Amino acid sequence: MDRLVNTVRPYAWGSTTAIPALLGIAPTGAPQAEMWMGAHPGAPSGTGRGPLNEVIDADPVRELGAPAVEKFGPRLPFLLKLLAAGSPLSLQVHPDLAQARAGFAAEEAAGIPIDAPQRNYKDPHHKPELICALTPFHGMCGFRPPTEAADALAALGVDSLKPYVDLLHAHPEEAALREVLTALLSADREELAPTVTEAATAAARLGGAHAPYAVLAHHFPNDPGVLAAMLLNHVRLQPGEALYLGAGVPHAYIDGLGIEIMANSDNVLRCGLTPKHIDVPELLAVTRFEPGEPAVLRPEASPSGEELYEIPIDEFRLSRFVRAEGAAPTDVTAGTPQILLAVAGRPRAGDETLAPGESVFVPAGEEVALSGPGTVFRATVAA
Repeated sequence: MDRLVNTVRPYAWGSTTAIPALLGIAPTGAPQAEMWMGAHPGAPSGTGRGPLNEVIDADPVRELGAPAVEKFGPRLPFLLKLLAAGSPLSLQVHPDLAQARAGFAAEEAAGIPIDAPQRNYKDPHHKPELICALTPFHGMCGFRPPTEAADALAALGVDSLKPYVDLLHAHPEEAALREVLTALLSADREELAPTVTEAATAAARLGGAHAPYAVLAHHFPNDPGVLAAMLLNHVRLQPGEALYLGAGVPHAYIDGLGIEIMANSDNVLRCGLTPKHIDVPELLAVTRFEPGEPAVLRPEASPSGEELYEIPIDEFRLSRFVRAEGAAPTDVTAGTPQILLAVAGRPRAGDETLAPGESVFVPAGEEVALSGPGTVFRATVAA
């Protein structure tokens, strides 16, 4: 078992206080957006044996177990993060596995450098993800019914939005959503800017359900993504609640601290709320225009005390243990690799005492038990 030394990424949207508060350290004044736990080559966790990606590369079967290597290859198939949004992230979608493989192969064949700003696919993997709230957490997730989006736009009283309102009343619903998103992202940005500004002013005046769009416009003035976000469901998670984000589901995080776990990929297609490249045709090919209310996940308890967030993919599993004072130790030995992350109390993983924000990597098959009071999240795979 390896105690992890993890990198905090200082992205501009990060909170200056949320991660330091969890870790019990003084804030630096700089944004601290994500703390990465895993073997991603961009910021691998450190161990007493070297960077975790190098430890795994040296003996994948020993570290990951033969079933995980056979199913996912000689790499840790997930990345665990603490994510602290102090301002909104970009509106984005992720491809499914077939799309990622095809897109990566096409861009490789075209000779597009992997770090080129117009590059869509950094690897041949999909990127489903799960966000679990540690504090109240706000975000956008999935398309809402087009008539609801039409009502939200109409309530702003902006004449230049009427064509979009009319389109959203068309049928079938998927075609209506596709046509409006296409129109918004294909429009001349300068010509659309007055509409975005007028809509943002009206959203601030109306408040309530419209308030989040005024926040988006404050951070991204004149960005068509402010209007695109009005097509989506606004979601508020309470601590312990989670959202699973599959392929093609548009989403954006607004604010809050959470645990994010994802398949180990960098493939992101952006819809707006960003100065980065937006490939509209590819985005439209990947996006799933299926309206519906997002399913908020709550963990399912087992007799062992493990509370599992049920999801439909195998690259990762997230669960938690909320341990009381005096509780008997819980054996969490598994035939798959694990990362154990404490978020409250001072629980122990084997002989390692973990303060909030501290974590360990447990190789496949290594015996380990949780003891002592506190809350521990467990990240592993289904293999």
